[in-house]
Amino acid sequence: MILFTSVGLLVLLALSIPVGIVLFLLGFGIDALFSPFPLMRGLGQVVWSSSNSATLIAIPFFVLLGEILVRSGVAQRTYAALESWVSWLPGGLIHANIATATLFSATSGSSVATAATVASVATPQAERLGYDPKLFSGAIAAGGTLGIMIPPSINLIVYGFLTETSIPKLFLAGLIPGFALALLFMVVTAIFCIIRPSLGGPGISASWQKRINGLVDLVPLLGLFGAIVGSIYAGWATPTEAAAIGVAMAFAIAATQRAITWEMIVASLKGTIRTTSMIMLVVIGAYVLNFVLTASGVSRALQEFLQGLGLGALATLLIIVVMYIVLGFFIETLSLMVATIPIVVPIVEQLGYDKLWFGILMIILVEMALITPPVGLNLYVVQGVRKSGSLFDVMLGVIPYALAMLVMVGLLIAFPAIALYLPEHI
Repeated sequence: MILFTSVGLLVLLALSIPVGIVLFLLGFGIDALFSPFPLMRGLGQVVWSSSNSATLIAIPFFVLLGEILVRSGVAQRTYAALESWVSWLPGGLIHANIATATLFSATSGSSVATAATVASVATPQAERLGYDPKLFSGAIAAGGTLGIMIPPSINLIVYGFLTETSIPKLFLAGLIPGFALALLFMVVTAIFCIIRPSLGGPGISASWQKRINGLVDLVPLLGLFGAIVGSIYAGWATPTEAAAIGVAMAFAIAATQRAITWEMIVASLKGTIRTTSMIMLVVIGAYVLNFVLTASGVSRALQEFLQGLGLGALATLLIIVVMYIVLGFFIETLSLMVATIPIVVPIVEQLGYDKLWFGILMIILVEMALITPPVGLNLYVVQGVRKSGSLFDVMLGVIPYALAMLVMVGLLIAFPAIALYLPEHI
């Protein structure tokens, strides 16, 4: 059963079948070949129960929020404001890429939207000032991955739904690792640009007056982040209600920027429908596969197999980490999560690890899938915006940041409190 599930997943994905359909097909196959009774009789109830949840309403709201912000021109003003604060560091504007991606991630919840937005704003600057395209583009692609870590994160919502983990606690758990990873990206950038100054570009100095004046352009995103996260932890709103508040504020921000047009509204709604439909098909498919795996004993069989190897908890966890890194080369982020959660999370809990902590560890590992070829989506997004040079340049540029992610994985394993401190004390 385990071999059938693993090989079947890889083969079906290799055939370019949509991931949501792959999950359904695997469920049907396991049921037909290994289940002692027809589980598909309960398919209707499983599909209904997996989609009939108020928690999932947060997904289209957060997607719409990001769509509005992308089209409202907020990113350009944010980039200019942050540029004056961080571009004096070794690496110059590369730090503005990371800082803008971090702040934008704290409101959009989408890595692809973050990478595309920052790339569209930053690339003309890089070409004008003669930056090395490798590290510059790599920083944008890597910074975009923060969109699935720093709350509000759609991927954390999906993980919380599938594992029945508190979404507000997941949001809290992602704060410190998310911002720490952004800081680690900036440290890596500075180190590489000190060693090889040609990788960076000219530092841009700015007067304190310009920096202070630029803070006004940071207020919309900071206020939006504070309203969403603050309303959740103050107990005033659920994540779904907070998402609705965020959409209303995003429309208000767009209105102040005079960016609301009929075309913008239609484009935002169409983008939301496309993205939400894809996510929900994958989520429902994962729920069906989870039901079949549990009922047919696959999860239990895999647990017994790993226990039979006689490995300790840490060694087994490291095997899981390596598995995610390898699968990340071939499977897209959300797909990787939902296809493996039903199998891996029960094993992790059996080993004695906190599933809240593991959710953050998993997010960092699947973040790497966004910047590792051949299917690293952020690589193609950044290259598509650049419209010059080669994709290989972007691949080389993300290597330092992928290594930084591995360092963060090691820190999380060594010091679980990095993720668990806020959920346990707030």
